[in-house]
Amino acid sequence: MSAFPADRHVLPRPDVRVPAATALDVRDQRGAGTPIGPVPPPRRAPNVVLVLADDLGYGTSSAFGGPCATPAADRLAAGGLRYTRFHVTALCSPTRQALMTGRNHHSVGMGGTTEMATSAPGYHGFRPRSAATLAQILQGNGYSTAAFGKWHQTPPREISAVGPFDRWPTGEGFDTFYGFLGAEMNHWYPLLYQGTTPVEPERRPEDGYHLTEDLVDHAIDWVRTQRTLTPDRPFFTYLALGAAHAPLHVGREWRERYRGRFDHGWDRQRELTLARQKDLGVVPESADLAPWAEGVPHWAELDDTRRRLAARFMETFAGFVEHADTQVNRFVTALDELDVLDDTLFLYLLGDNGASGEGGIEGTLVEHRLGHGLVDDPAEMIRHLDEIGDPGTYPIAPAGWALAMNTPHPWTKQVASHLGGVRDGLILHWPGGGAEPGGLRHQFGHVIDVLPTILDCAGIPAPHSVDGVQQQPIEGVSLRETITDAAAPERHHTQYFEMCGNRGIYHDGWLAATRHGVPWEMVPAGRRRFADDVWELYDLTRDWSQAHDLSAARPAKLRELQDLFLVEAAKHQVFPLDDRVTERENPVLAGRLDLLGRRSAVTYRGGMRRFTEETTPNVKNRSHTITADLDVPADAAGVVIAQGGRFGGWALYFADGCPAYVYNFFGLELLTAAAPDPLAPGRHEVRVEFTYDGGGLGLGGDAVLTADGEKLAAARIGRTIPYYFSFDETLDVGVDLGTPVSDAYPAGDNAFTGVVHTVRLDLGPGEEPDGGLRRRIMSAH
Repeated sequence: MSAFPADRHVLPRPDVRVPAATALDVRDQRGAGTPIGPVPPPRRAPNVVLVLADDLGYGTSSAFGGPCATPAADRLAAGGLRYTRFHVTALCSPTRQALMTGRNHHSVGMGGTTEMATSAPGYHGFRPRSAATLAQILQGNGYSTAAFGKWHQTPPREISAVGPFDRWPTGEGFDTFYGFLGAEMNHWYPLLYQGTTPVEPERRPEDGYHLTEDLVDHAIDWVRTQRTLTPDRPFFTYLALGAAHAPLHVGREWRERYRGRFDHGWDRQRELTLARQKDLGVVPESADLAPWAEGVPHWAELDDTRRRLAARFMETFAGFVEHADTQVNRFVTALDELDVLDDTLFLYLLGDNGASGEGGIEGTLVEHRLGHGLVDDPAEMIRHLDEIGDPGTYPIAPAGWALAMNTPHPWTKQVASHLGGVRDGLILHWPGGGAEPGGLRHQFGHVIDVLPTILDCAGIPAPHSVDGVQQQPIEGVSLRETITDAAAPERHHTQYFEMCGNRGIYHDGWLAATRHGVPWEMVPAGRRRFADDVWELYDLTRDWSQAHDLSAARPAKLRELQDLFLVEAAKHQVFPLDDRVTERENPVLAGRLDLLGRRSAVTYRGGMRRFTEETTPNVKNRSHTITADLDVPADAAGVVIAQGGRFGGWALYFADGCPAYVYNFFGLELLTAAAPDPLAPGRHEVRVEFTYDGGGLGLGGDAVLTADGEKLAAARIGRTIPYYFSFDETLDVGVDLGTPVSDAYPAGDNAFTGVVHTVRLDLGPGEEPDGGLRRRIMSAH
């Protein structure tokens, strides 16, 4: 009988019927039973490691000619292969879902990030059960599995203490998970999960804490434990870094390594990078720099203040990248010390999309400002020059550096139509599988090819059924043949691209593309019709970097590819196109359900915490009340309830016995209604009534603070946050975890010194998501 019924095509391994007992007494039983053992992996199946860096870009790492030192990438490339024409989607969640399923992102419902989900089939954000993950398949074939770092695939409304947990990492095939579930995380004050349990690091930045180091520490500890306990089982480790996605958080000693090294500017950096890339052979000698993106100034056009700021942003980004890759190198060293490195199929994806242009023209000290259409004033930012990257900032670099980090290709993250948004370096290290040291591979590849490649290398067939659900076809192709044959023919012939309305189609060396939007205009002033988009045509067999548009010379070829895009887009659920970005991050405006649905009131008890925005009442763009039932001690201090943090949110707290309400508008304005006198010790009802002005999104309102029905204070809030407070902070009762909404109380040590019995949030009517509410209210203030 086969050790694995159904020859691994049905997962989990089907149960095997055993003969009925032949005796009443075990002593009379003829023939011993067969103990139930672990699922056997295929013979000589390799360990598998997937490392995914965030927002890097093709021309960022030193392994691909960039200015950021990447010792791990260099080390693995020297002992393995660099894939020079590897592609991803143009955003975080879509690439991760495609990576884990081997299917195109729209085919599995992830046409945007999880925070941008809608009700459309290609954009709802729920992985179908007919698309089992790589972790589920490997786990079902006897692998130990663990994930560390950024996940960004769980629907936001399911990120709560009540789940469901089947789309969390431990529900999608990983035995172990340590990391965060959303788009990004504060690397100084992270809010993490161990499995499905919320945890916060015991150390803080002043103690030397940094998130990337913490993630790699956990990954190393897990692999060592796995090798000790189950050395005969292969392991699968997925290490997804938060770096170098915003916020650019790294210690000053790492930033100082690059001091002055970018004073020459982004135009010169592109030239230097391209020359280095040609020396390395990762681009051909014939490659030209792609045209500069319209609307982005050249370095010579910047004044001295803007140059100093831009250089410092880039120094911070580079330090962040090198620090992260140095931690990966610690992990590589740990595998080497365990004597498993050479027999491990190690894939290092140097980006989940291109480098990010979401920092806009100037860059910003607080990423979410630009996400809401607010541009930082350079004259104000320069006052905080030496703070960029510190815990008091949440920075992202200017778009000019993103263009340079995507050298030699055009455009940036989000722009799926152009290679700067979708082409990243891939390093494959597997000496035990025949990968020669220092090799280059120029075949076309895509992130959906990773899963079939790993299965092919492990000797595991794609399952027909998983958990009783028939599986939809895997859409990627295996790159296994290229590992040992540099001249292996390309097997990936056609690939569509789409993100936020930017779209393209690749077929046998040709690329047709149309850019629809600008990445840093996430709250656009007007709408652009898709029918008005202009298509371009490129022959990538002669034009490596997408530098020379042939649409005027080859109109028939362009039309052929446009028609092919329609076919592929219809096949993979790309329609209807959706170009909204920040607007979709508010579930009411996006048209998706949050956890609370139409409930207009929620009562929290003391000690409840870690509620994400889509599992709490949506207080944005509407009147609401906050009612707290408290036992107040003498000289009461600490937080009663808070949502968000230092870079946007609100809180009800006590200081020196006095209650206060604060509204934090992106760290630019902190408006406080504070009682002038302490409350007497005892039980009190403290209430905040927020009356929204109405008539648009992000407008102002009046906050009135009362205790036991008596008015204590009031504040005029001139403008409010319309779309989201934060991607990484939460709503907490009795404490403010992460960063504090206000410096009136400390980070971390801010628990309420009394007793919180209940806090009730009541919502008034909200603004309806019609076209009239898309007005650019921010600029009016």
